[in-house]
Amino acid sequence: MDSVDKKCAKRLKQRRKPSSALRLKALQILDRLETLYPHPECALVHRNPFELLIATILSAQCTDVRVNMVTPPLFDRYPDPRSLARANQEDVEGLIRSTGFFRNKAANLIGCASALVGEHQAEVPQNLEALVRLPGVGRKTANVILGNAFGIPGMVVDTHVKRLTRRLGWSQNDDPVKIEQDLCLLLPAERWTITSHLLILHGRSLCKAPTPICSQCPIQPECPRYHVSRSR
Repeated sequence: MDSVDKKCAKRLKQRRKPSSALRLKALQILDRLETLYPHPECALVHRNPFELLIATILSAQCTDVRVNMVTPPLFDRYPDPRSLARANQEDVEGLIRSTGFFRNKAANLIGCASALVGEHQAEVPQNLEALVRLPGVGRKTANVILGNAFGIPGMVVDTHVKRLTRRLGWSQNDDPVKIEQDLCLLLPAERWTITSHLLILHGRSLCKAPTPICSQCPIQPECPRYHVSRSR
C-alpha cells in the first residue's frame, strides 16, 4: 500500500462508520439507479489508459461532449506518451483550445506525458500515489483512471456526486476528499466505481442543480431532500 493510500486508510479507521440502516438504504438506492441506468460507464471516449488520462485532464471545467470532439485529432497526432512528450506546446494548444484553460492544460498534458516516459516507462501507473504526482492529475482524475482503466475501485467526486451525496444524506461535508472518505465508508469497494457513474448520470438527467426534477425520480420515496422540501 502506497503512502497516499495508507493516509487515506488511517483517516477512514479514525472516522465513525455509518449505521447498518444507512448502508442498506444506500445500497437500495443504488439498485434503483442501476435499473434506471442499466449500463453506466465513463462518458469519455478512450481506447487505453493513456487516452483516458489525457481526456480526463482535458475534462476539467469542460463538458465530456466537447472533450470527445477534441481528442480524436489530438490522439491522431500524439497517439502515445512519447510523441506527446516531444510536442510543441503551441501545437497542442491549437488542438485543445475549445476545452478552455488551454494553455495550462497543454502544459499539463506535455508534462504528464514527459513524466510517464521519464518515470514510468511510458505506461500509466496503477496506484493513486503515482497518479496524483503527474502534472494535471488530482484525486478525482486518479480515481477515474483506477476505476475505468484498471478496474481498481475508485470513488470519483465531482460536482454531481457532491450535490447528490448531500441531498441523499450520505455526506454533510463540502471537501471532496472528505466526501470520498464518507462514501468509501458507506459503500463496499466493489460498488465505488459504479456509484460515481450512477450519481453523475442521475445528476445530469434528474437531480439537477439548482432544482431537481423530483416528480420523475425513482428514488423519491427514499430521498431525504425531497421529504424536507415537501414539509416546508
